Amino acid sequence: MQRLFPVPGQGEDTQELGTVLGLADAYAYPPRDGGPYLRANMVSGLDGAARAEGRSAPLSSAADMRIFGTLRALADVVVVGAETVRQEGYRPAKAREAFAARRSADGQAPAAAVAVLSRSLDLDFTAPLFTDPVVPTLVLTGTGCGQDALEAADRAGAQVVVAGEGEGVDPVRVVRELAARSLTRMLHEGGPRVLAQFAAAGVVDELCLTLSPLVTGGDAPRIMDGPPVVPPSRFRPLSVLEEDGFLFTRYVRA
Repeated sequence: MQRLFPVPGQGEDTQELGTVLGLADAYAYPPRDGGPYLRANMVSGLDGAARAEGRSAPLSSAADMRIFGTLRALADVVVVGAETVRQEGYRPAKAREAFAARRSADGQAPAAAVAVLSRSLDLDFTAPLFTDPVVPTLVLTGTGCGQDALEAADRAGAQVVVAGEGEGVDPVRVVRELAARSLTRMLHEGGPRVLAQFAAAGVVDELCLTLSPLVTGGDAPRIMDGPPVVPPSRFRPLSVLEEDGFLFTRYVRA
């Protein structure tokens, strides 16, 4: 097991593991010619809880947030459910100077777009996620959301993409619609209900799971809290890093 550590006195231009560029190498996406690639990033307590006090933040750590930021800096698009956007107070992805040259050379925008999955389009379109993004925020929904909701979102300037028939989105179609917009490096940040739907649809290629050394109890959901994956999907471990008792694991579909 490799230890993850900050390098004292060094900034973001170093190549040591534990700095942002070292992490970028450790978590690099596969080549684009392999097609769309959906990576999920979640955190869990020792008892399997995906939330504490209603949010994921109490389970996190400084190292977890470094990895969180690095994964966003590598992605073309961050996929997230509307409930998680509301609970976690989502903001747009940032353009980070340390990744500017890397993203430019790869033909990426300065920051990842955010794609919000919403059945009803019941979102706060006055929030910074929609009013102040580096790259326009997308909202993916199904045909059942209603014409009034679509028109209201359009008036607010949201870029709405229909990616499902009836209620909600079809995960396979979400991947296809994003890939059609050249957003092939996808980062799924949950929540547990929508991540379970994507896993059941067989479109999750990789899981980056932070195991927090905390026990919360209660009735918090697991990192996937939805339809079963039938038959269960096999993933193989790719790497394990550690800092301050937190394990940062990376699994890819076998």
